[in-house]
Amino acid sequence: MKIKDKDTIEIRFRALADPKYREFHCGLIPTVPPDSVLGVRVPEIRRLAKSLDEKTRREFLDGLPHRFYDENMLHAAILCNIRGFCEAMRETERFLPYVDNWAVCDALNPAGFSKDKTALLNKIREWLTSSDTYAVRFGLGMLMRHFLGGDFRPEYLELASQVKSDEYYVNMMLAWYFATALTKQWDSAVLFIDGCRLGAWVHNKAIQKACESRQIPQPRKEYLKTKRIKG
Repeated sequence: MKIKDKDTIEIRFRALADPKYREFHCGLIPTVPPDSVLGVRVPEIRRLAKSLDEKTRREFLDGLPHRFYDENMLHAAILCNIRGFCEAMRETERFLPYVDNWAVCDALNPAGFSKDKTALLNKIREWLTSSDTYAVRFGLGMLMRHFLGGDFRPEYLELASQVKSDEYYVNMMLAWYFATALTKQWDSAVLFIDGCRLGAWVHNKAIQKACESRQIPQPRKEYLKTKRIKG
């Protein structure tokens, strides 16, 4: 059933809100004020995103800033469904300044981005040099999701390694990026571990996350453990 009224969205959210999930989820997103979280589960948000008619979708996207965290998650879910590159990029650029937590940041992965990898890479370079924590995290996430497979080049690891930050949520994504690179592009990525190119915290966290992965053979995990920086 298509939702044809923007005001209906909040009504649906309140009907779908799960108090126990809200309490649990608030503990995972400490930077988000608890009173802005309704507690709607992600599968429900994704279903809601697909149920909006075009007019309501447009009104909702134009309604920034949103009041609730769950609305930001819905915004991200709507953008994920956009298949045209130009529209996806335009709406993402408009939304990014309002992204203020890791969960919304990581939920945002527009389908349309795969249509023009060259233009996406140019934007990633911009995001990685931003002063905004979540723009940088988003850029690293896009580099991880789109450029560790068939479009991979070793210089992309160098691009990521140049990110230097005191922000926890940037460094955690940086570690996640290199841990994933170790699963998919071992020969290139392990050079950054061997050379201690990432800073001690990111270096050790990348090793930890890589060793937790089922995609890395045990002999490689044992090798990575010998490369931990002590102290």
